[in-house]
Amino acid sequence: MAEPDYMDEDCDELIKPKKLINPVKSSRNHQDLHRELLMNQKRGLAPQNKPELQKVLEKRKRDQVLKQQKEEQEAHKKRSDLEIELMKRQQKLEQLELEQQKIEEEQENTPEFVKMKSNLRRTKQETDGEERTT
Repeated sequence: MAEPDYMDEDCDELIKPKKLINPVKSSRNHQDLHRELLMNQKRGLAPQNKPELQKVLEKRKRDQVLKQQKEEQEAHKKRSDLEIELMKRQQKLEQLELEQQKIEEEQENTPEFVKMKSNLRRTKQETDGEERTT
């Protein structure tokens, strides 16, 4: 690009052009907004300008996921009589297992002499039962 002729000569007679002031950039609101955008960009919080199509597709996907979750919840709520009966039986079995585990733990925690005493009682009862039958 060619430079203008008035730049080469140092003439005081010519009026040199001044850069025009942009009224939008000089406004306080614009400066604040620009400063905020720069800060957010440094932090990594730049606003995401997504195309309209992408926004619509994301909204459809969210709606579809919500609809699917609602259907799953309704399916859990609507259980047949068979499923309800099976759930009850399963809970009963779990309770019985827990009770058996508690009994086993109690037996493991009992002192040795108590265990031996109960064994002696059983053997004595067995021997007494055999003598009575003969």
